[in-house]
Amino acid sequence: MLRTPPQVTVVALPGTGSDADFAARAFGPAAAAHGLEFLAVEPDPKAVIASCTAALHTAAARGPVLAAGISLGAAIALRWATGHRDAVVGVITALPAWTGPETTSCPAALSASATAGQLRADGLDAVIARMRASSPAWLAEALTQSWRGQWPDLPQALDEAAAYSWPTVEELAACPVPVAVIGAGDDPVHPIAVAEEWAATLPTAGLRRITLAELGANPAVLGHTGFTELDRLSAEKISAVT
Repeated sequence: MLRTPPQVTVVALPGTGSDADFAARAFGPAAAAHGLEFLAVEPDPKAVIASCTAALHTAAARGPVLAAGISLGAAIALRWATGHRDAVVGVITALPAWTGPETTSCPAALSASATAGQLRADGLDAVIARMRASSPAWLAEALTQSWRGQWPDLPQALDEAAAYSWPTVEELAACPVPVAVIGAGDDPVHPIAVAEEWAATLPTAGLRRITLAELGANPAVLGHTGFTELDRLSAEKISAVT
């Protein structure tokens, strides 16, 4: 069992263009099962990074934080945890998309930038229609909801995500807290090789693999899988010192 004091708050950060509802469905059930406080962050599309970081600061002012994030949210959570080691008990990074500041070949950044351009050119309804025609039903429903909620500022939010500088190898190696890394082997936007690199580079980390079908069937697989890995890392640490 992950050894955390009861006042710990799990702060869940969604991915690019996503919302608090999906973050809550992904991490809320596992937080509840562990008896922890829970906050799913609704990003401000006019200031995605700043609003997510502010939510982490606010939660940390009340007590220890377990930072959990998906894609862009995973990067924000990890970077914040590295700079606030005394405030964090662990991190769950689900579907990391890239490593380092050079993102010209990053599928997630390219997708965000292209979608922002399409939204400005064609409008929200046309882009949603194309997205729904090419996406699994669970993803189409989730993005339709979040994109409508972030409109008309959605293109700005996507541009900010596309320009984001992902954690470097050096930053990963400096992370002082245990990290559960979750990757999907069949996700072309979040290559499994990135999750493997993160897990291999972080000082105290483990990789768990899921499929997109599992995620679509039950987003809570991210939280339950992440907590299982953090529990394993905690038990391993205790075993090493006894």
